[in-house]
Amino acid sequence: MNWREVKDHTGIKNLLDTFDGFHDSCLKELYMWNESYVDEHLSMSMSTDLDTNVRILFQRQFHHPSAIEMLFEGVIQCHIIPAPINYDCIISEATVIKHEGLFYWVDDTDWKPEDAAYRSASWISSKALKWRDVSSWMGKQNRYGVINQD
Repeated sequence: MNWREVKDHTGIKNLLDTFDGFHDSCLKELYMWNESYVDEHLSMSMSTDLDTNVRILFQRQFHHPSAIEMLFEGVIQCHIIPAPINYDCIISEATVIKHEGLFYWVDDTDWKPEDAAYRSASWISSKALKWRDVSSWMGKQNRYGVINQD
């Protein structure tokens, strides 16, 4: 499961062609982290770098690949809208855009970065983007952590 770094339009086209523009897919899981923490002595450590990262698992109803994981490094913004009650969460189509040095994944192919405040879409922007085939990660099982039912 090697990571493929997206650097330019060719890398974006390869990702979108490989995953058929996210047609009939779903965002299964999302995991976000940064370098901030509180140690055992209750001292807080904070980074001043752009250190937020997000991993997203997408699954779809087709083979080769059936699931991919995307890694967004140096996240600028994350705007994910869950499906409302009585609606499904199927992604009909999504795209990846590179604009002014940032990568954007968005579930609306008509969306532009300038529309971010005005359009209702799920999207994420970051300084760097990687992806990999994780087709063995199909099914209901959570991959980013166990949900404690206590």
